[in-house]
Amino acid sequence: MTGLRVLAVDDLPPALDELCRMLREAPEVGEVVGAADALKALKLLQADRFDAVFLDISMPGLDGLELASLLAKLSEPPVIVFVTAHDGHAVAAYGIGAVDYLLKPVRAERLSAALAKVRRMATPASRPTPDAMAALPVESGGRTRYVRRDDVLFVEAHGDYVRLHTRGGIHLVRMPISRLEEYWEGTGFSRVHRGFLLSVGAVLELRSDTAGGLLAHTEAGDVPVSRRHARDLRDRLLEAAQRGQLGPGAR
Repeated sequence: MTGLRVLAVDDLPPALDELCRMLREAPEVGEVVGAADALKALKLLQADRFDAVFLDISMPGLDGLELASLLAKLSEPPVIVFVTAHDGHAVAAYGIGAVDYLLKPVRAERLSAALAKVRRMATPASRPTPDAMAALPVESGGRTRYVRRDDVLFVEAHGDYVRLHTRGGIHLVRMPISRLEEYWEGTGFSRVHRGFLLSVGAVLELRSDTAGGLLAHTEAGDVPVSRRHARDLRDRLLEAAQRGQLGPGAR
């Protein structure tokens, strides 16, 4: 393929100039266009095709994560590489489908490695359909482990975090439950309460609590089901039961 067409996005002019310079010097890149904010970048992407977007995260107005979420909905989304001074957004960045996460100041060898990933992903024959957050990295005590989505029985909101409830324990991840719901909708999870996201296949039975409310019983505990979600959950459970997709080992 010919050189990559790359869009660089950063609201700080010196940082944008430096990123554009480094990209233009890379042998893999054929053309570089700069954008000083996410809205300008979005207009450029709607009007023209780019192979990749190198994108800052912390920007006024629409930030880099929000822009990347919009781009993921395009019929032919560009490959996303985040370039940021902060390492705290890595989980969300990879969850959106970014192929790399570069920390400022960007080193030439890291940029080269990111461009190699972009080139592989930008080749149509080799570009897979991303499965957003099939596994989540969980940071604890300086260590990182990965929790598979299929091992999660339900998710509980905890402020800016979520608790992932599995048979083996509870794992805390910094991410709003509404954003996780966007990634996992259509993968067997259902929002059954303002504070809970439930794996339908993990439900063993439905129970009533002492106040007459509905509970979905799983191996990791009971999940409250709000009245507005009860009918939809019952319908989905019936469909899953008819397909033999309920209970331990059914997923």
